[in-house]
Formats: sequence, C-alpha cells, structure tokens
Amino acid sequence: MHKRVTKAIFPVAGLGTRFLPATKSVPKEIMTLVDRPLIQYAIDEARAAGIEDFIFVTSRGKSALEDYFDHAPDLEASLKASGKHELLEILQNTNMDSGTIAYLRQHKPLGLGHAVSCARKLIGNEPFAVILPDDVIAAEKPCLQQMVEAYEETGGAMVATMEVAPDKISSYGVLDVESQDSAVMKVNAMVEKPAKGKAPSNLAVIGRYILNPNVLCNFDHLGRGAGGEYQLTDAIAHEITAGRNVYGYRFEGQRFDCGSKAGFLQATVAFALARDDLRDELSDYLAQLHATRHAAQ
Repeated sequence: MHKRVTKAIFPVAGLGTRFLPATKSVPKEIMTLVDRPLIQYAIDEARAAGIEDFIFVTSRGKSALEDYFDHAPDLEASLKASGKHELLEILQNTNMDSGTIAYLRQHKPLGLGHAVSCARKLIGNEPFAVILPDDVIAAEKPCLQQMVEAYEETGGAMVATMEVAPDKISSYGVLDVESQDSAVMKVNAMVEKPAKGKAPSNLAVIGRYILNPNVLCNFDHLGRGAGGEYQLTDAIAHEITAGRNVYGYRFEGQRFDCGSKAGFLQATVAFALARDDLRDELSDYLAQLHATRHAAQ
C-alpha cells in the first residue's frame, strides 16, 4: 500500500516574458483562459486528484497570485445581497482555506528542478505531485487523477507523457521506455532536450509529475544541467541510476501549451467551444471568419 498523494507543488516563479507587456503587471498564471485564470485550472485538477496541501513556489511580483486565492468579503457580501448566488458559488470556489496553501520564494531563476527543491522542507517524507500551470489538459477524467490512480498500483516516480512530432521533440524531456504497449510504461532513461536526431523516442515529458522525496535529495549530488539550470528531469533520471522505478504515464486528454501565445489562443477557442453558453455564438463567428477569408483568396 503506497502513501496517498496529498501535497502538490506549483512552480509559478517564471517572469512570463513571452507574454509581455501583459505580464509586466499581471502574473502569467492569472491570465484568463475564457473566464478562469490558468492557475485555477491547475488547482481544480489537483483538487479532483485528492490534493489537500498546495505549495506555490513564487518570485517577486506575484502578489496578485496570492490575492486571487484570498477571501473577498466585500465582494461576496455584495453578490449575496444582490441575489447572485451562482456567481457567489463560483467566487467561493476560488477561495483557499487557511493552512492549506503555502507560498515560497525562488530568489534566483535556476530552473524547474531548483524551484521544486525549494519546497523540500514542506514535503517531508511524503510523495507529492508537481503541476505546471502552463500545461492545461482537457480531459474527461483530470490528468493528475488518472496518474494518482495509476500510482496507487505502481509506486515509484511517475511522469506524464505524450507523443510529440520529431521536429519538436528536442524542446522536451524525452523518455526511453521498455515498451509502449500500455498507458503505464517503465522508463529506462530520460534525456532533457536532446539534440536533433538523438531523441530515444517521441515520448515527451509533460508538466505533471508524481514524485517521492528521494528525487529532492538527488539535487544534493547533481550539478546544473541543460541551459545551465537545475533540471527536474535529471533528478528523476537519477532515480533510475539508483535502481528505483520510474514510470511514464500516457494520459487520456488534450494538452495545450499555454506558455506560448499560439497554444494559449488554441486553448481559449477549445475551452470556449466546450461551453454551452459560448459554443453557438463562437461557432457562428468562426464559420463567418473562415468564409470571409476563403472568399478573399
């Protein structure tokens, strides 16, 4: 019987430079996908997976992120007085109870591995999840919930994975697996951003992880990796070297890279089309736009 996964780390210290000038004053994680900020999608996924303790690794300029999860008594009172109970319920779902959320500062941008290791003292001797809010995954059963259910059978360390086109694979951590015959695949090796033509497979690591405390200890023995940063992939790969099991989990769902402008726009359209209150009007607009462009050619 493996310990339950009840803690999750959210690395949100990045500057969001690809979204300047918006991120000059607004943390990227607060930017809205339809009508919910990116971070809310990550939180909702974590809650569905049974996460109870939420650890945010932040940096200077992220106070709006902390404010977002705080209670807003005046706004709640106004909505209640106006009889806007549906909006009140939506608002209250963004609140985080005292004691369930913690904020840590990553003072220097030293990579994802360093950001995750900042939470070592709060993790203690328990397994934990890592969720990258930039990776938004639309799925009937939330991705992390899928992984937690698989982890209960396997233990070890687990990373979410998906197939990526060969011309893009060098932008990812890549898995070398024993077999691709099932959703859960034992990993033989991991390579961070392999050179073109050197990738061991087309299975890329996506921003969902279930890890054990050994992974954090591995940073004591590892130097900086690709890009001069402390890579989480390297610490997970060290588990394999130490003879401990690492698994790739091929999740069911569609992943959107909301760390890029194109991916953010694609996600916005996809999530809006999935909404009953937006689908018809947006579909009509897209059809009209396509017809106008086709006629102009």
